[in-house]
Amino acid sequence: MTKHYNCVVCNKRTKPKERRIINKDVKKYLRKALFIELSSEKDIICNKCKHKYYTYDICTKSKQNNSKRDSQSTRDADFHPTASNSSVPAASPPSVKLNIPSTPKTHARCLACKKPGPKLIVISAPARFAAFLHHNVIIPAGARCCPSHIEEKTCMLRPECLRNIPVTEQSFMNRTTILNLLKQMREMCCKKQNILDFDNIKDEEMRNLTGLSLEQFNDLFSHIKDKVKATPARTSRTSVGLLLLKLRSGMSNKLLATLFRVSKSSVRRAIRTVRQALMRSFVPLYLGLESITRNTIISQHTRPLAKHLFGAEEDEMILVLDGTYIYIQKSGNFKFQRRSYSIHKGRPLVKPMVVVTTTGYFVTIVGPFFADSKNNDAAILNHMLRSNTEDIRNFVKEKDIFVVDRGFRDSVSLLEDLGLRAEMPAFMTKGAKQMPTDDANSSRMVTKIRWVVESANARIKAWKYLDHVLPTSQVPYIGDYVRIVCAVCNKYLPPLSLANLEESDIQLAAHMRHLSSQVNMLKTYVEENKLERGNAKWSAVNDEEYTSYG
Repeated sequence: MTKHYNCVVCNKRTKPKERRIINKDVKKYLRKALFIELSSEKDIICNKCKHKYYTYDICTKSKQNNSKRDSQSTRDADFHPTASNSSVPAASPPSVKLNIPSTPKTHARCLACKKPGPKLIVISAPARFAAFLHHNVIIPAGARCCPSHIEEKTCMLRPECLRNIPVTEQSFMNRTTILNLLKQMREMCCKKQNILDFDNIKDEEMRNLTGLSLEQFNDLFSHIKDKVKATPARTSRTSVGLLLLKLRSGMSNKLLATLFRVSKSSVRRAIRTVRQALMRSFVPLYLGLESITRNTIISQHTRPLAKHLFGAEEDEMILVLDGTYIYIQKSGNFKFQRRSYSIHKGRPLVKPMVVVTTTGYFVTIVGPFFADSKNNDAAILNHMLRSNTEDIRNFVKEKDIFVVDRGFRDSVSLLEDLGLRAEMPAFMTKGAKQMPTDDANSSRMVTKIRWVVESANARIKAWKYLDHVLPTSQVPYIGDYVRIVCAVCNKYLPPLSLANLEESDIQLAAHMRHLSSQVNMLKTYVEENKLERGNAKWSAVNDEEYTSYG
């Protein structure tokens, strides 16, 4: 059997032409510079490692002759001069033996499947460190593998590859590699001291920060995990958590940067990336007229109470509409400031139009629009119908019911022309002091159904970022934020009103319709006795009547 001769320094198998005998001076160099003790007199050193000894010897003599101050630097084997009067750091030979599994160092073949090149890629330093951190495997620098063993999103080695990779029981490392490894471990430990870590978070903490459970967050992340890439400063899950936390709490980017220990620009880029990914891959699935059908709204998102109060048929759809307000800062652009100023609220704002079902399910969000007189609720609804926003005229059918408030009074004629029914609280006639009984009862029926859109608006404002006064730089993205919040509510939050309480809703509707048909006895009594007059009728009271009253 052929005997192998390995170099005592680099442990490399040497050919006969490369073997060199270790003399007394080389042995002293090995002991002093590399802390290597020879186990046998037959140990050999390769030609390459012996040249390092010559360089070390020349450096030592040169430093001793120049100055005592520089002579001490020759004691460190990790530093050697490239010129007579200068020294730069260099890696020492792999002389430290550790009981840590290691992969073979090869450039010509893949370290996992042993396939030859040429289409091999060098494993990056972060991937090699991740292999040591999570799988306790040392991968030498310069090792290569097939591109199929690398994950595209994280650029790390696949876990199944690391589990099946052939390794040795021991590894040889130099001091430079060990120091770098310790430095990386220290940086990792400091990084793990972050207050918030969405990669390792409990369900209760997730609910407190984002309003979603851990399972819901994972489901949301699965929709966009291919669109959001990890960076050295943050992971993909942390980027998604940043946006949800900002919307839920309304924190500034500066505060989020402090909590996550990243730069403010990194927070801004993460929010932009996640917002665009959600608008492409998540929102279209759970918000908009294309995400739901008429039959689904009628069968799953319509209360029986609304059907019986308004006398709707089985194939008629009921929608509730209202505008909500998102307040913004005063703009330096006079034209924009003039159109965004609301006389009704006395402050600048923009108005998204909210369309929900009678259970509080968000059907679609249109806008936002300006807040001037040209963009009241009726004008926005007229614009939606005339411009056929999201193909709404093909989505609704004749005899469908729109439940609105009095701000939509100018849209009633257009709805009737399209064959749609508008259910709106009644107005008092001019000069009347009190609304007629029939009108008051019909208004109560409308209010009984229309409250759900007000609660839906409150659900939007529960995300504090949309409840704050936003800077004008965020106006182009307000619509995206509102749609993201509404899509999240549709997917993960319970309905505001249940649609499966048919029996109780039918009883309640019958009771309300019965009461609305009764005569107002109190009003009749007041009118007959003329109690509505402003002047009181006084009469004398004798002692007997006073005693009986007492």
